[in-house]
This record gives sequence, structure tokens and C-alpha cells, in this order.
Amino acid sequence: MRSIWNGAISFGLVSIPIKLVNATENHSISFRQIHLADGGRIRYRKVCEIDEQEVSAGEIGKAYEEADGSMIPITDEDLGSLPLPTAKTIEIVAFVPAASIDPLQMDAAYYLSANGVPAAKPYTLLREALKRSQKVALAKYALRGRERLGMLRVVDDVIAMHGLLWPDEIRSPEGVAPEAEVTVRDAELDLADALMDTLGEVDMDSLHDDYREAVEELIAAKADGRTLEPAGADDSGGKVIDLIAALESSVRAAKEARGEEPEAEGAADAPVAEVTSLSGRKKSGGTGAKKKATAATKKKAAAKKPASGRAPAKKTAERSTKKSAGRTGAGTAAKKTTAKADPKPAAKKAAPRKRASA
Repeated sequence: MRSIWNGAISFGLVSIPIKLVNATENHSISFRQIHLADGGRIRYRKVCEIDEQEVSAGEIGKAYEEADGSMIPITDEDLGSLPLPTAKTIEIVAFVPAASIDPLQMDAAYYLSANGVPAAKPYTLLREALKRSQKVALAKYALRGRERLGMLRVVDDVIAMHGLLWPDEIRSPEGVAPEAEVTVRDAELDLADALMDTLGEVDMDSLHDDYREAVEELIAAKADGRTLEPAGADDSGGKVIDLIAALESSVRAAKEARGEEPEAEGAADAPVAEVTSLSGRKKSGGTGAKKKATAATKKKAAAKKPASGRAPAKKTAERSTKKSAGRTGAGTAAKKTTAKADPKPAAKKAAPRKRASA
């Protein structure tokens, strides 16, 4: 990797010669601007506003523009004469816990390489000290004409440096959070936790840029004279949705993607399902009991509440008596006449009542 800056790390009285190399690279696909009429490439030319002549890079310098539009020329010699101790030095100013660094401050990342054999020993000393302390080093350095803030940490066996924004460069989030007062229920939090647990962890090496691959495929198809099928438009944005339903669907989809068996509909919302099932059991139990009773029993049970099981026996005896007396419409008179004329038959008729009761 090509170094972009040479200098030294200042670690107290220890100086460590290092080379600075980029730790990241941009894989974005670049496009050129063209003239739609004939496909000719559009180029930017640097032209002087005074004489309207195109100028080369060697003829271009720096200047600061005043509020009235006037220019104050600033040369590289002017900047080089400034009392900047970090012009060629990464000066460590403190060692702090990594958690004290706000991720919002993170900027570009670099690898620091030991520059030469004599730098190997102090480089290794600083690396091992950072490992054992489990801290990061805050440092100042100068790059591309300005002083910057950096954070040094260990990545594998290399010291890496992250450029940091100065604290006054971080904007306040005032006015960004929702202004409306919102209440989040425990059931919604439970579903969110379930979704987080289902998604679980991911191997960072497995993540890739799907959009870049799609652009590369499009370019290859255009070069071959092929036409790609347009992707279906995602119309899910901008809709007001049921949060609980969306969370439940997300949990099911995540489980299916991981090859797990999804739970039944609404199973993730345990408290709601439990209340519903309890009330359902009460209703279903009452309905089953009512179906077992006959229509006549329901009416008589509502009017009279018998204390024992003798009432059904009396009803059975009455039905037997009516049958034995005959179905001519004079059953009641026949019973009275028979009872007065001969008391013995009445005793015989009483016997069936006992057997029915038994």
C-alpha cells in the first residue's frame, strides 16, 4: 500500500517513525458525464475569470475569499512557517477508554506502519501497551493543511488511526427527535426483543453491496446489448401500519429466513393471547353445558331449582300413570275414580313410583 504521509508518533520522549496508509478503499462505481446528443464526454476545465484562459495545475494557488469578494493569497510557505508542532508528528495527548469516544466523531481510517527497522521496537512497545491497557490513544496530527484529532487503537498486530472530528464539529440533535408524545407498550417491546433475538448476529464478511452488483450487471447487459427485467418497485414506504402486526410479521419472516419453524399467528404476543384464551374457555364451557340440557329442562330449571334428584322421578311417575290410565283425554278423572273405589289398586300403582325412584 502506498503511503500518503510520513512522520513520527510522539509517545512521551519516545519517537516512532511511521508511514500513514489508507485503511479503506471506495468500491463505488464512477460515472462520466456525457452529451446526450452525441455521447461526447463532458469535461471540466479550469478557467481564469479575468482573462478567460484555461490554466494548468502548476499555475493554480490558494487564497482566502473575504466577505466583499476580494482574495488574500496564501502560499505553501506561509502555511509551512506556522508554529504547528504536529506538522510531521502524531502527538499522543491522552489514553482513554474506547467507550468515551463518540462514534459520531469517527472519520477516515488509516494504518500506521513502522518506517524502518529501528522503529520496530518502539512501535511494538506502543502496540502492546495499548493492548494491555485496553484503552485507545488520543492524538493530534496535521494532514492536508489542517490540524486534526485522531484515535489510535490496535487492529490485529497493527496500530490503526481513526481521524476524529473536533467536538465543536458535531451538530446538536435538537429538533430531530419526534415531538409528539408516544407511549410504547410492553407487548411492543417484547416483540421488538423477539425480532432482535431472531435476527441474532451476522458474519460481517458475508455482507456485501447488492446495489453495486446490480449496477455491474446492468453495465454488462448494456455492453452485450441485452435488456434486464426491471425490478419490482417497493411500495411499502409511506404507509401507516399496525406496529404489532408488522413486528409479528418481521419475526416470522426472520425465522423463515433462518430455516426455523415460525410460531402460530399471534403467538409472539403472549399476554394478549393468554387473556383471549382464558375468556374463550369460560364461554366455551358454558355453551357446552347448555347444549347437554333439553329445552324442557332449561325452562323448569329456571323456574324451580330442585335441591335433590327426586323431581325427575316424580315427572317419570306421572308420565307412567297417564299412560296406564289411557290416552282418551279423561286420564285425571279415571285416576280419582279408581283410587276411591278400590284402595288396593292404588297401592299397586304406588309401586311403580318406588321403582321409578329407584
